[in-house]
Amino acid sequence: MTVEAQDLIKRYGRHFELRVPSLRIRSGETLGLVGNNGAGKTTFLRLLLDLIYADDGRVRVDGREIAGRHAWKIDVGSYLDESFLLDFLTADESFDFTGATYGLSRGDVRAALAPYRGFFTDPVLGERTRYVGDLSAGNRKKVGLIAALFVQPKLLILDEPFANLDPGSQGRLLKILRQQNARRGTTMIISSHDIGHVTELCSRITVLEEGRIVRDIETSDETLGELRGYFDRNGAGPA
Repeated sequence: MTVEAQDLIKRYGRHFELRVPSLRIRSGETLGLVGNNGAGKTTFLRLLLDLIYADDGRVRVDGREIAGRHAWKIDVGSYLDESFLLDFLTADESFDFTGATYGLSRGDVRAALAPYRGFFTDPVLGERTRYVGDLSAGNRKKVGLIAALFVQPKLLILDEPFANLDPGSQGRLLKILRQQNARRGTTMIISSHDIGHVTELCSRITVLEEGRIVRDIETSDETLGELRGYFDRNGAGPA
């Protein structure tokens, strides 16, 4: 799926304005979105998902404007933060609920979850007595990520997917995301402070600073060093 933002503006009073004159993400592309805290990354992702209203401009998915429309969402998987979780359900119940919204039966959900079971190092799946709200921060994050992945979306949008994960789980997630893109051609937009993981995973990097795109580059062997130099010069930023 292609994603296009055109003349996109979101203001929060006099204190902050996100302004994206033009950005096009090609079908099957993996875009890494990086920037300091408060740069506008999460605001931009929420606009792409039609979770908040823009003050001006438009977002198109596969050439169609998304504002106020819902049919396109069946092809999208996303996880931005814990507000996407249902704390009062177990992980199994949460996945069944997510699957049902995508038209999947319980059997379909179990089959779709099978490739991701190794991502959980603790007995989260099949555990009927622990609610999502009672899981560790890492396992809560995993539930949100897998809910976005197992429905096999054509467009995947994730905000800080590596946060709260132990090093082993971060490595497994990198492998899962690579496979998602390579095998299914999923378009991915990954926002993260971890520029090491982002440059390793993504074919293109976009840098936001104070609500503006200041860099938009294809990933190369020099990209990680360039980004570290950029953030060293412009204050504390992604690691």
